[in-house]
Amino acid sequence: MSSDLKTAPVQAIVLAAGASSRFKSDRTKMAEKICGREMILYPTAVLASLEIPILMVVGYQRGLVEEIVKKEFNHTVTFIHQVEQLGTGHAIKCTRSAWKSDHILVMNGDMPLVTPEIIEKLYKKHTNSDAAISFVTAHHCDPNAMYGRVIQADNNIQIIEAKELDGNLEEHCCINAGIYLIKRSFLENFIDSLEVNKAGKEWYITDLVKIASDNNLKVETVTAAYDKIRGVNDFKELWAVEQIKKSEIIQYWMAHGVRFTIAHNVHIDWDVTIGKGSTIESGVQLTEGTKIGCDVVVGAFSSLNNCVVGDRTLIKTHTVIDDSLIKSDCKVGPFAFIHGNSSIENEAVIGSFVEVNRSTLGERSKSRHLSYLGDTEVGKGVILGAGLITCNYNGSTKNKTIIKSNAFIGGNNTLVAPVTINEWAMTAAGSTITEDVPTNALAIARERQVNKEGYAKTVREKNQKTEKSVSDEPHQFVAAIKLDVSYDQVG
Repeated sequence: MSSDLKTAPVQAIVLAAGASSRFKSDRTKMAEKICGREMILYPTAVLASLEIPILMVVGYQRGLVEEIVKKEFNHTVTFIHQVEQLGTGHAIKCTRSAWKSDHILVMNGDMPLVTPEIIEKLYKKHTNSDAAISFVTAHHCDPNAMYGRVIQADNNIQIIEAKELDGNLEEHCCINAGIYLIKRSFLENFIDSLEVNKAGKEWYITDLVKIASDNNLKVETVTAAYDKIRGVNDFKELWAVEQIKKSEIIQYWMAHGVRFTIAHNVHIDWDVTIGKGSTIESGVQLTEGTKIGCDVVVGAFSSLNNCVVGDRTLIKTHTVIDDSLIKSDCKVGPFAFIHGNSSIENEAVIGSFVEVNRSTLGERSKSRHLSYLGDTEVGKGVILGAGLITCNYNGSTKNKTIIKSNAFIGGNNTLVAPVTINEWAMTAAGSTITEDVPTNALAIARERQVNKEGYAKTVREKNQKTEKSVSDEPHQFVAAIKLDVSYDQVG
């Protein structure tokens, strides 16, 4: 990146005050996310990377916009309140007292695809030609696109809003991108020459181009690819922009050794990182800064949100991981759910339909089937049988279960917290454990089995008699069986 702009006498104005009426929602479009990042942060980040001081004009839902921007750019943005949203020209007037640099860069806040290279190209053309005003254009033939059209004739140049243009819009495919670089001296002399547009009853910044041209001042343009300067005025345009941004991100990771089996149906956020040799399968969602190591496989339709996955780990299909750490050489899923800042240590296994919440599973420990681990600390080399439930909630507080290294938990166990299973201890299948289990002990906590020889035949005969008497009322049949075969009778 050239350093020209980093020391240049340039100040930026970002226009972010509009009401976003075409979105037909109750929220400013500046807060809508594109690949996990609010739209207003994209152009702000470009300007910040060039070290250009930023004035941001806010109005509609200003508190929300300011809160979003301050989280990431607290010391580089000055906010100017446009109390009444009376157009882009009026927004520039609102910033007059804060102009300090020789050149004022103005750009719309809804341009998430703009690049530093476009700004640098504009600056070089503007300063080399000593223009009063320069702006970015693009070519777009869609007559439904409501961009201002750039009209040049008889050494005169102006921007006419699409809805006010007489003639065929398809013939006027040179559009105004919404990025301007203006001499401060020109602004000071002519900003008050703007007149209210009769149709829109607003002041338009685009009229400054005609004013400069009418006064024989130099006006310059630079062209950019349409897909780099797209604006966002409704949810359809938001969707289109996000597809482009997502494609850019995926292509970047492809170039760094990551395979996407069906790239177009993967969602990936801007701050996700993926190590080389990894494979991302169909329908995967990677969000909120997820970090994936090398040689990882993320199975189809899995969702990873704000998590870290170590090298060589296999995430099987339909797995959900939120706010958690999965270390190296693990196997997780299918249909697993790991959340609540849980940690799965190296070589551990989480199998199908296992939920882990606020828990740790130690190295080489395994929970393969149908279990819930809540507020549980599991040591190394532990085997957790199918159907394990750690009962962590007593109705008012969450309690902890500790299973120490090399313990063995039998199938269909219920561990009632707080409880500790010590090293090398075992619990029998079907047990409900309410007390600590000592080292090397075997805990059995279940009803004694009693076999009544021949009694199955007696039960069937009684059931048959009952069925005949209640054949027209099957719901009573069930109740009759329960009453007739009671524990006392069996005993």
